[in-house]
Amino acid sequence: MNGPEMVLGIIIVVTIGSVLKARYGLHRNKGRHAAYQADPVDTAENARLRDEVRSLKERVQVLERVITDNNSSLRLDAEIEKLRDNNRV
Repeated sequence: MNGPEMVLGIIIVVTIGSVLKARYGLHRNKGRHAAYQADPVDTAENARLRDEVRSLKERVQVLERVITDNNSSLRLDAEIEKLRDNNRV
């Protein structure tokens, strides 16, 4: 066997190996994913994180309401100015 034939043989063997690995490796991974069960600790952590996200969303809604409420904003500005005036004297 000369050099070019050897290189061609190696390429064919590697290609066939890659195809077989991809084909049978894919089926093996499908079986693992179907049998995967969530860890109870992960489930509890997910629930805790969902509650935290829910409470943060509620806080953001309150902050948005405070910021966009024009009357409260004007009243708050007036109170801040009064405090500034009191501190200057």
